Amino acid sequence: MPSDTAGAAGPSPEHFAGDSPAQIAKRLFAATRPKFFPASVLPVIVGSAWGFATSGGFDVTVFVLALFATVCVHAGANVLNDVGDDAGGTDRRNADRIYPYTGGSRFIQAGIISPSGMARLGVSLLAVAAVAGVLLLMAKGPMVLFFGIAGVLLAVLYSLGPLRLSSIGLGEIAVGIAFGVIPVTGAAWLQSGVLNLDSLLFAIPVSAWVAAILLINEVPDIGADAATGKRTLPVRLGLSGTAAIYLFLQLLPAAVVAWHGIAGPLPLVAVAAPLLLALPAFKAASAIRRGIENREAMTKAIEATLAIHTIGALWISGVALYLGFSAA
Repeated sequence: MPSDTAGAAGPSPEHFAGDSPAQIAKRLFAATRPKFFPASVLPVIVGSAWGFATSGGFDVTVFVLALFATVCVHAGANVLNDVGDDAGGTDRRNADRIYPYTGGSRFIQAGIISPSGMARLGVSLLAVAAVAGVLLLMAKGPMVLFFGIAGVLLAVLYSLGPLRLSSIGLGEIAVGIAFGVIPVTGAAWLQSGVLNLDSLLFAIPVSAWVAAILLINEVPDIGADAATGKRTLPVRLGLSGTAAIYLFLQLLPAAVVAWHGIAGPLPLVAVAAPLLLALPAFKAASAIRRGIENREAMTKAIEATLAIHTIGALWISGVALYLGFSAA
């Protein structure tokens, strides 16, 4: 079994040791991989901004509940993913990971939290999300159930159960839906009561950007994933095929926003940022083609992909807010 290397570091057990309430809270929070929370926070912001642009109104309480529920589902999914990858042996074998971006939280492998403790944490987070979901259900009606159940199912099936979507080449699509289509259209509906093609189109860029994050994060893990039967797209397609899919995902937002500007309510200037953000994606795709042989280039490519998602989501949120205020 490969051992950790200097380049494939992990969390320090000593840093998280202790039974004080503060240390326990720090341990549990860090186990959820909070560095990736923008992937769940930003879609809710994007969708809420679109809902405001559609209706001209904004419900702060509903926004906070939706944001809280979505982040809890995301945190629970991250923790359960660690449980599933440990059970399948993937994370134990992964010496090529780029911590903290790939290879999981490493909390199980470092002995910081046991597999059963991680499983309890993951389920508890989903239960907390369900409480927030019930409050939204009481405020907005049964449509909330559709969004909530779909999100939780994808969170669980991504890593666990007989399907394990991450292992059969469907994880990237599942993540794109779970952290794009569902939270964006759901948040838009919560604010406006409208669910239509325009809101779906507005969600596609976020779906593409977040799927690109997962795709590039899977590149350093190809060896461990292949060895344990986790058939992600990079395992199936190789480095060149993965780079091509990555570029498609980074160019898709510009195409969709341009179409939305021509045929829909967006101003054509909205396409400016997605086009500019596609430029660093070409450099990241080049790093993907080389794989883990250049760890520094791969790390920068992952960080650039995270930045593209953040900047792109904030940009289209700003465009939606502009539309809302200009129509007021």
